[in-house]
Amino acid sequence: MRPSRRAVITTATAAAVSATSTASTASAAQRRGHLRTGFERLAHDGYALLDGQKAGIVTNPTGITRDARHIVDVMHSDDRVELTAVFGPEHGFRGTAQAGGSEGRYDDPATGLPVYDTYLKSGRPLADVFTASGVDTVVFDIQDVGARFYTYIWTLYDCMEAARIAGKRFVVLDRPNPVTGRAALGPVLHREFATFVGRQPIAQAHGMTVAELARLFNGEFLADPVPLRTVTMSGWRRSEFYDASGLPWVPPSPNMPTPETALVYSGTCLFEGTNLSEGRGTTRPFELLGAEGVDRRWAAAANELALPGVRFREAYFAPTFSKFQGKTIGGVQVHVHDRAAFDPVRTGIALLVTAKQVWSGFAWRPDNWIDKLTGSARVRTMIDAGAGTEEVVAGWQEDLAAFRRTRRAYLLYR
Repeated sequence: MRPSRRAVITTATAAAVSATSTASTASAAQRRGHLRTGFERLAHDGYALLDGQKAGIVTNPTGITRDARHIVDVMHSDDRVELTAVFGPEHGFRGTAQAGGSEGRYDDPATGLPVYDTYLKSGRPLADVFTASGVDTVVFDIQDVGARFYTYIWTLYDCMEAARIAGKRFVVLDRPNPVTGRAALGPVLHREFATFVGRQPIAQAHGMTVAELARLFNGEFLADPVPLRTVTMSGWRRSEFYDASGLPWVPPSPNMPTPETALVYSGTCLFEGTNLSEGRGTTRPFELLGAEGVDRRWAAAANELALPGVRFREAYFAPTFSKFQGKTIGGVQVHVHDRAAFDPVRTGIALLVTAKQVWSGFAWRPDNWIDKLTGSARVRTMIDAGAGTEEVVAGWQEDLAAFRRTRRAYLLYR
């Protein structure tokens, strides 16, 4: 029996798609491991940028080499560099503290180096920490996740400002943006809503690396620039997700266990501003969302929107800590099936809109934390007024276009 023309075309198309997918996968596999981080390039160059300097480094458990050694341990054992201090951010240098905590001042048992606490310090108090440490140069190396409200980028900002006050040089060692650097997405912070989850007017998903952000901060936001040097990566492309890097993933914080968490985080973290669980206390934080009384209607309503690259599954779970600890609650699990098409911020807004539509118990956190996360009161007031997803998203496009224009001058990679 001769096959139909449609069958032949369908088979040929499927083969072509399969071949393209295979070639793409092979290409990614060939490239994997070609990336070198800022630290790898600094070390390969014999730490020449730090020659003659007493260096202190702001880092956390993500500051590792591709063979999973911590860079502090590597630098401490290398006589080509004089590492004299470590500065720990939120969660601490070795990562022993939960959200909203730090490790305090102590001597690191592994190296004997003094570890200073930077968490919630800024301006003159943080400058005094740098002065007391006796360092000449402050180095920054922390893995970011690409969202404005992830506090490590504001640790970067505060440390740059404090280093300027203290008269120190500042060096940023770059790492990949794990969710790509293709585009900036979402609302831009309004300055009157500035907090530690957003110091300056950047987009909710900024689409930049930490070195690019440091350049932006120095050029646009610091009253006086700090003497800044950035050590760029080699082999990184803006379109690449973290798995193309060949680097091991270390959770930057306890509730960021995988790169998939980072993929959704810039949208679903908005549920921190509501009375629903954002999945803390589960094995899928920010991918599981829910509350008591939520049922299958939420997943159905979200799926009806046919958002690109994502589907939603009716889910039930019992958080082991945080909201609804020990209670079985209903909600959704976010399943990203096409991460290139997926827009995390639009998805987060759609989930807020539909949650409010289908669940009568929906409420914002009483302190209007949602305004701090989104950067203004606009998202909250529009959703309360009955606006749909597309109307809310349209509300920030002018600000976003302006930020994208500003951002362009500080990008370092294609």
